[in-house]
Amino acid sequence: MLDLAIRNAQIVTAADRYVADIGIRDGRIVEIAERVGEAREEIDATGLWAMPGGIDAHVHLAQPQGGGVVMADDFETGTRSAAAGGNTTVLPFALQQKGQTLREAVQAYHEQAEGKCHVDVSFHLIITDPTPQVLGQELPALIKDGYTSFKVFMTYDDMILNDAELLEVFDTAQREKALVMVHAEGHDAIKFMTRKLEEAGRTAPYYHAISHSAVAEREATHRAISHAELTDVPIVIVHVSGREPMEQIQWAKRRGRRIFAETCPQYIALTRDDLKGLNMDFSGAKYVCSPPPRDTDSQAAIWEGLRDGTFDIFSSDHCPFRYEDPAGKDVKGARTSFKWVPNGIPGVAARLPVLFSEGVSKGRISAERFVALTASNPAKLYGLYPKKGTIAIGSDADIALWDPEIETTITQDKMHHGCDYTPYEGMSVKGWPVRTILRGRTVAADFEVTGTAADGQYLPRKISGEAFPG
Repeated sequence: MLDLAIRNAQIVTAADRYVADIGIRDGRIVEIAERVGEAREEIDATGLWAMPGGIDAHVHLAQPQGGGVVMADDFETGTRSAAAGGNTTVLPFALQQKGQTLREAVQAYHEQAEGKCHVDVSFHLIITDPTPQVLGQELPALIKDGYTSFKVFMTYDDMILNDAELLEVFDTAQREKALVMVHAEGHDAIKFMTRKLEEAGRTAPYYHAISHSAVAEREATHRAISHAELTDVPIVIVHVSGREPMEQIQWAKRRGRRIFAETCPQYIALTRDDLKGLNMDFSGAKYVCSPPPRDTDSQAAIWEGLRDGTFDIFSSDHCPFRYEDPAGKDVKGARTSFKWVPNGIPGVAARLPVLFSEGVSKGRISAERFVALTASNPAKLYGLYPKKGTIAIGSDADIALWDPEIETTITQDKMHHGCDYTPYEGMSVKGWPVRTILRGRTVAADFEVTGTAADGQYLPRKISGEAFPG
């Protein structure tokens, strides 16, 4: 007998759409047919769409900040929010702090996550201190252990790698077949613009968007691609905000380079005008993230890229800080200059509803493309496919049941996160994941989280077959 039968669902994958039953046993899909056998639990999914559970490949949880700042979400609240938004897997970052070994960073992160995850998790690494020991011993060993992707930064005083360090890191990744994620913004250009703006008395949160210019993002994207070309390594340019960096990515893709690209909901639902708040007041800090939202032309460009294949994945870059909190957005100094406002906004629960409503419901992208961007491609890119990211016999029974016709409003109470606001408050959406199923068990339904913090598992990953074919 089956553990669960989902009846009469319209199944949507990255390639197909059809009506069938889904039979689940021991957490895996074992039957897909016009009529599957009897089950201990049955769900009538008539009128609903069954899609692979979302895979959010870019989230920050419980990440050390320094300077008295504390991230709003730990693993319990962040993964709870993920489940509420139709996600069944998230990939947060284990941050190596300066002077820390990678092993120490990974161990500390596992300790924070153990027994506290509502959905499945797997870790990227963040490399901030690429010593010879890290690149020669620790990183290769961790890659063999299933930590097959890591992130590097081209800005932030405590995170930035210079060009020589980037090249060494890229070279190691090429040798060990690891996928490099790149935060591409030009550090010196940002520092220059920040100084000029502060000297002119332009210190409100809005000016964060001016200091982190599209020019700085374009230049760094070109430089990252050039380094990748020189070392012959695949990279992912993360959180791309608009047309100028996109053009660099498109140039590289046309030349056959293994350059992958990610964008996020803030770049289709927000603009830099949101950073003005109410008459250029501090409430604009709620929208401070890097790169910042741009303008309506940038939004149009992002939609073009989501349709034409420029973008491979759509992630949230969930990086939450409480607004009314001296350990969050209102940290000491933040009201005197935008440069002290913690960079990041919450979005793991809103990611899928925003893209579905603005994309699928409005006819900008197909439902199949939605699945590719939010589940199948992240699974393929980060070594989880076909265990995750599809609805197929043998795959984990990670399924989001969507009501494509439901109309609702994004509100703080629907997010179930540890943050005290959502930047998408009041946004009307059409379509919502009304049930999230993790390995055959319902973990969220009808805007409520029903699972526990012991439901999630840690997932070691394979080398990316998309980045390193064959």
